[in-house]
Amino acid sequence: MNKNRKSQKGFTLILSLVLLLVMSLMGGALIVISSTDHQSNNTSDEYQQTFYVAEHALIEAEKYLINEMIGPWVDPIRDQATLPTPGAGASTEELEAHSNYMDELRAKAVANGGFARHTDASAPWPIGRGIPINVLTLRDTACSNSFRNLVRDNSGDVLVAVQQENWNFGELIEPILVSEGASNAEIEHMQRYRWEYFAINVGSSTFKGAGTSLKKTSTNVQRQGTAYKLYGCGYLMPKGTDLDDFDDPEILIPLESLVILSS
Repeated sequence: MNKNRKSQKGFTLILSLVLLLVMSLMGGALIVISSTDHQSNNTSDEYQQTFYVAEHALIEAEKYLINEMIGPWVDPIRDQATLPTPGAGASTEELEAHSNYMDELRAKAVANGGFARHTDASAPWPIGRGIPINVLTLRDTACSNSFRNLVRDNSGDVLVAVQQENWNFGELIEPILVSEGASNAEIEHMQRYRWEYFAINVGSSTFKGAGTSLKKTSTNVQRQGTAYKLYGCGYLMPKGTDLDDFDDPEILIPLESLVILSS
């Protein structure tokens, strides 16, 4: 009888140890799975955020083109030396008209925080407002090298109307983050997101509709416009990357779009 009881106690102890081992293995597996899911979710969020930054790059590119065609924003006091003048042979009426225009420009700037639209079209773009054309050579960046369908000239260069590099998304939204009480770690994380864009004038095009930028057909009236291919990229830079460094992004999302701006 005693021998049977000892055998039962020994079996119970072994069974308990086996169950404890199985439960420990199951618990460890659940921890690993949970950690992997969490890391996967973080990576997915980073890709999604980088995509949003790339979309913002396209918006900034279109906004730049519209500003150049309607009239670029200038500081009439700081930029006075670069703004066009009537010239040495100008008549008294032309000099007076230019003086009145500059007075009006400065008054608008005072009302708008120091900036006003330079709507004088007497000087050619880019000094005055006008249609941006392809006069710049595209610089090699991680963004520009990610597009394989760019048309090159006989020298192997790509000509563009504008190229803007390494704009910091975190710095753009930092006032919002600070007002919402974001931590320094969150602000530093958002500064890892950068954007870049360039635009290529692809020639004249007709469209239907009204407005500065055509994205819909609202009327049957044919209008003449200028078509642009917009290329934008969102970056996520590795941790610890300097703000001036954008050569080797951890994540890069390239997007492109076509817009037609009314002439």
